[in-house]
Amino acid sequence: MQKLILASASPRRAHLLRQIGQPFKVVKSDYPEPPIRDEQMLEDVALAKARIVQKQYPSGLILGADTVVVHGTKILGKPDSASEAAAMLQELSGEKHRVLTGIVLLQGNRLLTAKEETKVWMRPFTREEIRAYIATGEPFDKAGAYGIQGQGAVFVERIEGCYFNVVGLPLARLALMFYEMDWPLWRNGGD
Repeated sequence: MQKLILASASPRRAHLLRQIGQPFKVVKSDYPEPPIRDEQMLEDVALAKARIVQKQYPSGLILGADTVVVHGTKILGKPDSASEAAAMLQELSGEKHRVLTGIVLLQGNRLLTAKEETKVWMRPFTREEIRAYIATGEPFDKAGAYGIQGQGAVFVERIEGCYFNVVGLPLARLALMFYEMDWPLWRNGGD
């Protein structure tokens, strides 16, 4: 049987694939991710990750993805330090931003790409809240320095669009891409 290969070490993406009953194998791509400077780069980076993993699994369906937070015209990736996380969170406090995920499905010569956008409104929060949240360690592997599915949820007032996109993998869009690739959403009854 052909395999779905997740070209990402993201525990959140793996959790979401398990949530929908999709069997898969995690293969972290060793693509050296550049800083995302514009929105088009999202799909390019996701494709580069997938192409590297495809060399190991040429018959598999490779899923690559990359997520960023965009505030105004500024792209916020994962913070490298506590001070960078604090600056990102301060910037997002009381503001609206967009979360963008570039998705790629690659199998042989077949390629599908997509980009999903979700708008997120944050409540205003204090410097003390920011310091306490950073102390949890949660912001460091998250675009925009917060996790909506974790303790960072307390900062989110509302969203418009796909919640799962903010977590890192827009499931409704992914399902449509699976169908377009003739890949059953529920394989073997969800086993």
